[in-house]
This record gives sequence, structure tokens and C-alpha cells, in this order.
Amino acid sequence: MFEAAALQRAMLDMAARQQLHGLTGAVHAAGWADSDGKLLCVREDVGRHNALDKLVGALARASIPRDGFAVVTSRASYEMVLKAARAGFPLLAAISAPTALAIQMADAAGLTLAGFVRGGKHVVYSGPQRLQCRGQV
Repeated sequence: MFEAAALQRAMLDMAARQQLHGLTGAVHAAGWADSDGKLLCVREDVGRHNALDKLVGALARASIPRDGFAVVTSRASYEMVLKAARAGFPLLAAISAPTALAIQMADAAGLTLAGFVRGGKHVVYSGPQRLQCRGQV
């Protein structure tokens, strides 16, 4: 179970951790946050899929606790949902919208999928049982 506030903390911290994006304005990031929303690992790439691939690889090589969730600075496509599910992620939070197929795949895979994670709000598209909202949308 994750607090909704943890999604917001992780997404806010992403901006500060995106060095390449700060320099170019044209790079996506994928990050791994602990259950409190503290980012433990961030990977950047021009391709949003590549950023997620880099994150999955980094988590496989490092001894980073796996009781957290992934955040991405893009929309969530079905390919990203499949990668997150195959990597064993319980939750994928995106700053933008998921595609309709991503929602279907997340639901089928038992993955919690949240979109529009920004400005203190979010929308849960699948797996709401993993998110506890205390006075938040």
C-alpha cells in the first residue's frame, strides 16, 4: 500500500534529479522511489522507453530495495506497462496520460497505473487497492 502523497513527492523530486533535461529540455526520465516517495534511482534518455529500460537494468544490477514504485516523465504506453509488469513493479506513475491499451494491460497484469501525477493530483486507472488517499484526489 502506498500513500498518494508519495507519488507527488517522487514526481516533484524528479525535476531536481533530471540533469540532462535541465540542460536540454528534451529528455525523459524514469525513476524508482521507495514507499515514502524518496527517489532512489533515476535514469534519463531522449526516448521514454529507453529511460525505463535503463531504470530496469539499473535496478537489476544494484541492491536497491524493491518495495517501491516507478515514476516516468511521459505518458504511459502499453509497452511501458508491460515492461513495468515484467520487472515486477507494483505501481507505475506517469506525469501524463496513459493510452487506452496501457490501462487494459495494467488491469490484466495487476499493475497499479496512475496518470497525470502532478500539481498535487493524480488519476488512478487500474489497481486502486495499492493507493491510500488521505484527503487527496
